Amino acid sequence: MASGHSPPTQPPSDSEGVPILPLRNSVLFPMSVVPINVGRPRSVRLVEDLLGRERAVVGVLSQISPDVDEPTFKDLYTVGTLARVVKVIRLGQSNYSVVLNGLGRFRVKDPSANTGGRAVQTLEPYMRAAIERIPESLARDVELDALGTSLREGTREVLGLMPNLPKDTAGILDNVREPGALADLIASNFPQAQASIRDKQEILEAFDVKARVRLVLAMVNRQLEVLRVKKEISHMVQEEMGKSQREYILRQQMKTIREELGEAGDDDEIEELRERIRLANVPPDVEKVARKQLSRLRSMSQQSAEFNVTKTYLEWIADLPWSKSTQDKIDVKDVRRCLDEDHLGLEQVKKRIVEYTAIRQLRADKKGPILLFVGPPGVGKTSLGKSIARAMGRRYERIALGGVRDEAEIRGHRRTYVGALPGRIIQAIKKAGTRNPVLVLDEVEKMGADVRGDPTAALLEVLDPEQNSTFQDHYLDLPFDLSQVTFLATANERDQIPGPLLDRMEVIEVAGYTRAEKLGIARTFLVPKQLRSHGLTEERLDFAVEGIETILDHYTREAGVRNLEREIAAICRATAVRLAEGQDVHDVAGREHIEGILGPHKHRPEMAERKPSTGVATGLSTSSAGGDLLFIEASRMPGKGNFVLTGNMRNVMQESATTAISFVRSKAKDLQLDPEWLREIDLHVHVPKHGTPKDGPSAGITIFTAVVSLLLDCPIRSDLAMTGEISLRGRVLPVGGIKRKLFAAHRAGIREVLIPARNRRDLDEIPAEVLNDVKVTMVSSVEEVLAVALLAPQKRGESDESTSESSKEVSYG
Repeated sequence: MASGHSPPTQPPSDSEGVPILPLRNSVLFPMSVVPINVGRPRSVRLVEDLLGRERAVVGVLSQISPDVDEPTFKDLYTVGTLARVVKVIRLGQSNYSVVLNGLGRFRVKDPSANTGGRAVQTLEPYMRAAIERIPESLARDVELDALGTSLREGTREVLGLMPNLPKDTAGILDNVREPGALADLIASNFPQAQASIRDKQEILEAFDVKARVRLVLAMVNRQLEVLRVKKEISHMVQEEMGKSQREYILRQQMKTIREELGEAGDDDEIEELRERIRLANVPPDVEKVARKQLSRLRSMSQQSAEFNVTKTYLEWIADLPWSKSTQDKIDVKDVRRCLDEDHLGLEQVKKRIVEYTAIRQLRADKKGPILLFVGPPGVGKTSLGKSIARAMGRRYERIALGGVRDEAEIRGHRRTYVGALPGRIIQAIKKAGTRNPVLVLDEVEKMGADVRGDPTAALLEVLDPEQNSTFQDHYLDLPFDLSQVTFLATANERDQIPGPLLDRMEVIEVAGYTRAEKLGIARTFLVPKQLRSHGLTEERLDFAVEGIETILDHYTREAGVRNLEREIAAICRATAVRLAEGQDVHDVAGREHIEGILGPHKHRPEMAERKPSTGVATGLSTSSAGGDLLFIEASRMPGKGNFVLTGNMRNVMQESATTAISFVRSKAKDLQLDPEWLREIDLHVHVPKHGTPKDGPSAGITIFTAVVSLLLDCPIRSDLAMTGEISLRGRVLPVGGIKRKLFAAHRAGIREVLIPARNRRDLDEIPAEVLNDVKVTMVSSVEEVLAVALLAPQKRGESDESTSESSKEVSYG
């Protein structure tokens, strides 16, 4: 408590404005000395204006709502306290601490009062108002003295029940003789938890001393009653427990307090858990385990670590959807409609998904194969799962498995570990809230194994329809039925998925989009999406077909559409910046507009500058990013029969190159070569883009063709690409990734592609647009390859020129 005595000060004249200092979250009373932090602009200007003045006086008014930053007189109470500025301390720039001494009450005059033409209230540079001083009545009678005595004794009793207060606090009460001043002193020191701003303002506005004392006395009595009850509870617990441990005493105090307030404490929590488990309609074996854990929980101390572990375990049991499921709305027509609305193209993929849903519609048990979407990034694998869930009327959840190396991420941790939780499968089902959601296992091939186990092995049970009906998470240690869950998986590379896991899924190849499909996706989906994201309209930015084609041909080269969307977003950002600067923008995104924003072309047509050349063959490859061209270069030099392989080739590709060269040596006579052709030269086979690892057998016929072209001095067609494995007998063996490779050839402008004859069945999945632009020729032997790939031998004068052109072309990377 703080108190102060000041000699009587003449109030300002009614006709003179008094500076007004607004307070929030506090009320200033007469006879009190308090420090106040000042930081609001008007208040700072007021304090700075009073600097250097002696015995400066301000009027202090409390805010009705503390949320108002710059209050006006409508936001302030009309009754406040006139105070003298005792000290001003500068805390920083535009920040002061002002010590105020409350002098007496006042009331702000009505703005409509006649003031002789002077403004009654002003806000700038700081608040000022004409006031009316409220005199304090000094008359005393027996009733007022009795009220003052009761107030003093009650406050002294309150102080006695609060041992943490300073010893001299009670002595301050004896220094204040006037009952009204005593009431002000006590009210000003009451904490806000027991007396709100409204309560204190009501006391400040009580001009009648008796009414004021009664208000403060009622407030003191309420606090006294609270402290007495608290003391009684403390005595009850002490008598009951005697000299028990302090932790147990505190726990019993909390229990007694809850009983006094009508709260059941731990029992209520346990009963709530019991009711939640009952409503979850858990299986009988789960209910048996839950009842046992509930009994253990009731006998535990709430402060023990085992209590929280058991409680969390029971909450997981209560929250899981043991019997809750959504009603399937499987309709083949709806599935086809949803897929067409969400995805353009991908006709073969859509066809297989429609077949998948048709089987689920006809089968009563709703079981079916697990679909694995394999394809490069950005082709819509994950969004296909969303479309399937929307068409089936099921909840959708995605589980990201990239980088997962711990088996416990799938099966969960055992409860003996600190911070144990269920695995990602159970967590996703809890988040979905139903037992039959659509769960997409994203990037399953990017899981790895280490000393903590193999998560792919844990997925075997999850994805096996014959076993997952009793899936047992290590944390729950209870069987949970996953047979109603629709699992879908995505991957970029099929070869990196372990065989047993791949055997449980049906692979659907999502190779990518053709140029026409990308153009349609950009116009239908990407452009409207980016215009909305950047706050633009077609009136402000209109994407012409020519502009989108420019982005496709010169600024992106991908199987999907992610980079296409990024480049469209870059165009939208440029327009948004100009629009935000106040310009009247009406742009048409044509070829010149696109090039002006995106800059020089990032990609050039790979076939535009190529000419037929010796020793350079074009192959096809696949990677996690889709298909791509693979150039093979062969060169010879005087030597001793060595051959060198460079270009970051891995083991399988090196063996394929060795096989191709060995076949050339074995068929030297048939190729009209000197049988000892390798004795006096060294042969060098190189694959550009040295920074990219390359592997696989599909470059066999490409390496063979490049070497034969070099030795026979016959150019290879520049508009031709090929793929196929070569055997030592000269047969062309089938390879994988035909769809991706043909898409890559189509993007690059290749006119003809040689593929193994045994890959003929893969053409059924190739869109007609690609087959119309790219001639696909089936070959079964290397003789057929050479007949199509090689041109007539060069004349002696043309060789250098051709080699020069070849050198220019192969420096692409």
